[in-house]
Amino acid sequence: MTGTGSDSPLRARVRALRPESFGAEPTGERLARIRRSPHFADGVFQNPEQARRSPSGSATDFARIYFEKEARARRSPAGLIPVHPTTVADLSRPAASGLRITWLGHSSVLAEVDGIRILFDPVWGERCSPFAFAGPKRLHPVPAPLAALGPVDVVVISHDHYDHLDLPTIKALAGTDTLFAVPLGVGAHLEHWGVPASRLRELDWHESTEIGDLTLTATPARHFCGRGLRNQQHTLWASWSVRGPRHRVFHSGDTGYFRGFEDIGAAHGPFDVTMIQIGAYSDFWPAIHMTPAEGVRAHLDLQGGRAGGVLLPIHWGTFNLAPHAWAEPGEWTKDAAEEAGQAVALPRPGEPFEPAGKLPAEAWWRGVSQPIARPWRRPKQTPTPAETSERDLDLAGDR
Repeated sequence: MTGTGSDSPLRARVRALRPESFGAEPTGERLARIRRSPHFADGVFQNPEQARRSPSGSATDFARIYFEKEARARRSPAGLIPVHPTTVADLSRPAASGLRITWLGHSSVLAEVDGIRILFDPVWGERCSPFAFAGPKRLHPVPAPLAALGPVDVVVISHDHYDHLDLPTIKALAGTDTLFAVPLGVGAHLEHWGVPASRLRELDWHESTEIGDLTLTATPARHFCGRGLRNQQHTLWASWSVRGPRHRVFHSGDTGYFRGFEDIGAAHGPFDVTMIQIGAYSDFWPAIHMTPAEGVRAHLDLQGGRAGGVLLPIHWGTFNLAPHAWAEPGEWTKDAAEEAGQAVALPRPGEPFEPAGKLPAEAWWRGVSQPIARPWRRPKQTPTPAETSERDLDLAGDR
């Protein structure tokens, strides 16, 4: 029948109009592998615990909260965000301890682990959007040009949302020698954008790949995927464990809190650093992002607090993605970590630190934000880390 086949002229024209930023759907052996995954059922990837992706309240309620004039003012900084000015010079020197972490804004982190340089979720684009003219725009400039970071051994992607998988950044990196470690299905986007299949390591949950002396493992997360208007939900989302000869780190990607963090900690921890998503949370989508208190709870479940492990809050400060105040995630994470007796690093964007050394601890956001209210009732007695890991942290007033 003319015009209805899978490769009809009409469908070819529709594909030609599809924005390049949408990426590509998995096909062929990649799609067959997806369908064989134990985490794929009923035509979609499944979460480790049930997670509602759509807002739990009405669209009207969300719009009223999101666009209210006073709330809009709170969601942006009141001045220029202080970006660390010497990122390039700092990174030109080897890490003295063998482990150095540089938060580059949102979920983008350069982790130098036992001689291997890993770039997590790099987003250098001006907007996290399929379009260059619309969508959430950066609240601060990138701390350094992408090329100025120097050679990167592996780029790790947590999932295919626009604030984690950025077309212009991937295209810039496609011309280098870096490898890419991605969740199952995400490789279709990267190949579509020019990354050779030979440089892809595409993993299902609990699968690992070796990069030099490091072992990278895709671990579960509680989230979802999608870039296009009619996304088929055929790409996986993941957190990541990295184990080196001397150090271990964890990157949460985007995730709601779930009990599986304990299993990840038991299998892959304890971690020297946990990079934990603590921003863009809301009562409208409580199952797919974590609040600061839940982030601290996840850090403890992951055994991030053992042997001097450090929590690095990520997924905040760079883009305006939720109704909460701009500086609220930083302020509340600082409070929650102090309540639980946990070490937390609070760097300015682009400020490198070594977990074995002095941690950046200044609440730098206070100089460019309105005062932030305290989020929860203080427990009668501050719990010990062991007690908190048993989920005694008081979350009653967290939202």
